[in-house]
Amino acid sequence: MADFIERFEPLARDYDVVLCDVWGVVHNGLAAFPAACDALLRFRAGGGTAILITNAPRSGEAVGRILDRLKVSRDAYDAIATSGDVTRGIVKARLAERVFHLGPERDLSIFAGLNVQFAPPETAGYVVCSGLFDDTIETPESYRELLAVLHARSLFMVCANPDIVVERGDALVYCAGALADAYAALGGKVLYCGKPHPPIYELALATATALRNGKTPCRQRVLAIGDSVRTDLKGAASFGLDCMFVTSGIHAEEYGSREAPDLAALNAMFVAGGVKPCGVMRELVW
Repeated sequence: MADFIERFEPLARDYDVVLCDVWGVVHNGLAAFPAACDALLRFRAGGGTAILITNAPRSGEAVGRILDRLKVSRDAYDAIATSGDVTRGIVKARLAERVFHLGPERDLSIFAGLNVQFAPPETAGYVVCSGLFDDTIETPESYRELLAVLHARSLFMVCANPDIVVERGDALVYCAGALADAYAALGGKVLYCGKPHPPIYELALATATALRNGKTPCRQRVLAIGDSVRTDLKGAASFGLDCMFVTSGIHAEEYGSREAPDLAALNAMFVAGGVKPCGVMRELVW
């Protein structure tokens, strides 16, 4: 059974590398969480390597600029590994094919600097799904007809963000994962680039290795931190990593409240998900 811990510092001593989720742990889409940023900064000050690992469907550089605007100090992390970067690698390997981009214009940084040929659904060779065109008013149901068109042509879909929903302030909005799952339910073929799937963890550990002078970190000394059972906990477990769960994120209302989460409800959720975090915190605090 997982239990609450009040401070990160005692647990941090057992790890050399932290792979920390961003949205829900470091910020809520509108503002940074100062205590979490401070905890990561202190982990780095003690010799640890902090990699932010996110299902954001954008390049790491683009995410860094967003974090700057949200007042997340660059001293809080060493590097950023994004599902957008993983997606970009796939796009590079398919430049001979025309692509239909299913998602908002703000995600076009995935394709920046690449000689990509865009096309509508009727003539594209494959699809990159980075989200809904307008996640403020649309739901996956809004895409039923479009997904049917893609499936009728048997188009391969690259999902640049496996998240189903994400917090934006106090609201939950749908992400690319919701559309990709709906497409897979139709029988469409989908490749998921972010958590809980291996490619983003491989990128994160390769980045950590480069930062640590070519020394590959032992997986037993790598800790993932996140707020999602489906992506963070399951992804870490399947990759052989420990994971610490933060309750202030997207699951908060499922087990009481952000202020007073119910430990029994939490553990029931972990059992149902087939995962066991090494610790639970209300928020990331050193």
